[in-house]
Amino acid sequence: MWIEYIRKRARDTQKSILLPEGYDERIQEAAKVIRKLNIARVTIISNKALKEAAEMVVKGEYDGMVAGACNTTASVVRAAIKKIGVSPAVSVISSFFLMESQDKSLGEEGAFLFADCAILPAPDAKKLADIAFATAKSAKDILGWQPKVAFLSFSTKGSALHKSVDKVRAAVEELRKKNPEFIFDGELQLDTAILPGIAGKKDPEGILKGKANILIFPDLNSANIGYKIAERIGGMKAIGPILQGLKKPVNDLSRGCSIEDIVNVTAFTALQADKKMESEELR
Repeated sequence: MWIEYIRKRARDTQKSILLPEGYDERIQEAAKVIRKLNIARVTIISNKALKEAAEMVVKGEYDGMVAGACNTTASVVRAAIKKIGVSPAVSVISSFFLMESQDKSLGEEGAFLFADCAILPAPDAKKLADIAFATAKSAKDILGWQPKVAFLSFSTKGSALHKSVDKVRAAVEELRKKNPEFIFDGELQLDTAILPGIAGKKDPEGILKGKANILIFPDLNSANIGYKIAERIGGMKAIGPILQGLKKPVNDLSRGCSIEDIVNVTAFTALQADKKMESEELR
């Protein structure tokens, strides 16, 4: 499983992660597991003021923060934006889910990154390009993948005409301006993006050849619905959302999160905080 790989790499970094919702029993139990597995150096505080907690990360007292077990996504993101700020490499904060399938022939040995499934309701072309860039960087830095990015649509290379398709095409052009060192293509239907047999018929000249490992959805509606269908009906394991685009890592938990969710998101956060990763570039 990819999560075991992530936990192992997190152990090597030994980053300090703040958990500010220590009044929640799940946080307390997760901290015990994190310490037992030696995933990170975690500190619990029982502080309901997320902006005070975020300031501790900004000051360098901690390498990152994980919250959201008791606070809304909006509250966590607001605190992160106000106190930590957006990275100059992108224009927006976005998120991704790590999705794992039992079918190892798909994606990256059965895994994909889906973005953005939690933050931006209706990104324009430039923001969509930034989401793709940030997600590709996350794939390379955290998972060691060679990013293969597909911009999804209900159209494949002009098979349908609509303003929503135009936005996806414009996003591809926006990303091309960044001259990134990874492959990407669009607009593509899902089956064309991930199935070589279908790609050979619908997009024979395409660069991805049905081997995408990063799926960029055109909006939050499709992304959120898509990952939940994949999880609840398709049987894929969903890990996230993982926030990206901040100057320092802060990650959000679902208020219905499990202890395992907290442990896994903490491992992701530790890897995002790795100084070696911060210096890597994708352009």
